[in-house]
Amino acid sequence: MGIVDGLGAAASSVRLRAVMAAGTSAEPGLLEALVGRCAVEPDFFVRDMLTWALTRLPAEVTVPRLVVELGSSVAQARSQALHTLSKIGDRSVYPVVSGALLHDGDDEVARAAWRTAVALVPEGEGERLAGELVREFGRGDRERRLSLSRALVGLGSVVEPVLEAAMGSVDEAVREHAAATGVLLRDPEVGFDAAVHEATRIMALG
Repeated sequence: MGIVDGLGAAASSVRLRAVMAAGTSAEPGLLEALVGRCAVEPDFFVRDMLTWALTRLPAEVTVPRLVVELGSSVAQARSQALHTLSKIGDRSVYPVVSGALLHDGDDEVARAAWRTAVALVPEGEGERLAGELVREFGRGDRERRLSLSRALVGLGSVVEPVLEAAMGSVDEAVREHAAATGVLLRDPEVGFDAAVHEATRIMALG
C-alpha cells in the first residue's frame, strides 16, 4: 500500500505509519494529500503527526497552501492549518491569522487562532492583538475562557492596559474574565478556577 492510499486506510495505525513515511520522505508531491487528510482525520495522534509531516516539507510550498486552507468551510481544516502554521513559525502569515479567525464561530478554530497569533505576533503588535482578543472575554465555556486567558498571558505585560479597560465593562462576565486573566498574569502558576475565585473576590471588594 502506498503512502496516499495509507492516509485513507480504515485503521488509524495504518494511517499513522503512512503519515510517518510521508514526513520521513519529505516529498513535496505529497502536500495535497497531507493537507486534504488534515480536514477529515478523526484521530488526534494522526493529526499531530500530519502537522509534523507538513513541517518537514519546504515552507515556501507549504505555507501558501495552508493559508488557502484558512478559508475552508471545514472547521477542522482551518484549525489544523492554524496549528501547523504555528509550528512552522513564518511570521509573514500573521496578518491573516490575526484577523477574523480570532473571532471564528467554531471554538477550536478560535482557540487555535489565539495560540497561533500569540506565537507569531511581531514586535510592537502585542497590545493591538490583546485589544482584539479581549473582544472575546466572557464568551463560551470554561475551556474557551481558559484558552483566551492563557493566550493573553503569553503576550506579557503589554496586555495590562487592555485588561484594565476591560475591567470597566458594563458586562459582569467580561469584568470577571478580565480580572481572572489579571490574576493569571501576575501568577501564571495559579489554577484558572482559583483565578476566577480571586477575581470574584476582587470585584466584590470594588
